[in-house]
Amino acid sequence: MLTGAYVARSSVLHRLPAGVKLLTLAVACVALLAVREPWSVGVASAGTVVLYALGGIRWVEAWAQIRPLRWFVLVILVVQVLVTDWTTAVSLTSRLVVAVALAGLVTLTTRTADLMAAMERGLSPLRRLGVDPARVSLVMSLAIRSVPVVAGIAQQVRDAQRARGQERNVKAFAVPLVVGVLRYADTLGEALQARGMDD
Repeated sequence: MLTGAYVARSSVLHRLPAGVKLLTLAVACVALLAVREPWSVGVASAGTVVLYALGGIRWVEAWAQIRPLRWFVLVILVVQVLVTDWTTAVSLTSRLVVAVALAGLVTLTTRTADLMAAMERGLSPLRRLGVDPARVSLVMSLAIRSVPVVAGIAQQVRDAQRARGQERNVKAFAVPLVVGVLRYADTLGEALQARGMDD
């Protein structure tokens, strides 16, 4: 299993506390919901590019964060064009890509252990309501780690498709992808069960 997307650098973003980055990410995603005008989306996109530069993230590392979304975004764009207009469609899909890119930036500049610790601290007041912050942070950590794993499985399936000359066969892509993801889920479940966390 991959250990997360963290890349070691000595940038300003790497030195920021994980809690600050998570809070900023939450605020930024909420702010993106209010963005409608194309120029505002452009400003948000440019700001994201600047943040990646401040974090010392290479283009290939940045592209890896949004690359798995390309087909999903294309489908959303087409659907939105059919039900609304070009401006709304481009605005919606651009905001989605920016939000994913910002989340990717957090994982690229923050160790998973630091993210988990920050989430546990942030959720600690919910202990009184019966919430276990450690378990919630574990689930979030597994979700973060699973994204590159699933993307890797999809890429392997796509490569196998090309090798067999079946690039346009949806079934040849969907079935192996689902099987691969289910196998990964089974492996993950067995690992959690071995650690007594299967409940």
